[in-house]
Amino acid sequence: MSVEATTASQKSQVDLLDFVDWSGVECLNQNTSRSLVNALKQEYREADELYLESDADEQLLIYIPFKQVIKLHSIVIKGPEEDGPRVVKLFVNKENMGFSNVNDFPASDSAILSPDNLKGKPVTLKYVKFQNVRSLTIFVENNQSDADITKIQKLVLIGTTVETTDMKGLKKIEEH
Repeated sequence: MSVEATTASQKSQVDLLDFVDWSGVECLNQNTSRSLVNALKQEYREADELYLESDADEQLLIYIPFKQVIKLHSIVIKGPEEDGPRVVKLFVNKENMGFSNVNDFPASDSAILSPDNLKGKPVTLKYVKFQNVRSLTIFVENNQSDADITKIQKLVLIGTTVETTDMKGLKKIEEH
């Protein structure tokens, strides 16, 4: 790929929020008064006083389905220095995962979040593993200080939609 093509593809990366299928979004072990909506929805995730918080322990299991197939390039997970996530594992197209079986599957990618990541620096993913994403499961294994509660202030998924063939645009080949 040429430098121009690489630059062009990076410029087309967008916040994939508009492609989230909200009817299927789930978050296991969230505090119901500090839910995933606070970290994921556009209006809420910009307000510092709103955040996602774990409930019984530090782990969170977030499931995000999409309205169409996407390519995921990077992820932003912003959180407080002490209570922000540390080890995060991402799974592509895995339905019905729970805490009991999350370790039965190999992660598509994983990251140890640095203080810079928690301030908003994107984590670039292994792009080849995120080409045909219908859903994303994010497992927050622990947090920075091994505290009982994990907090996520902002969650942003960055990538592109997968171009599908427009059948109406194809011309019928006439037989001779």
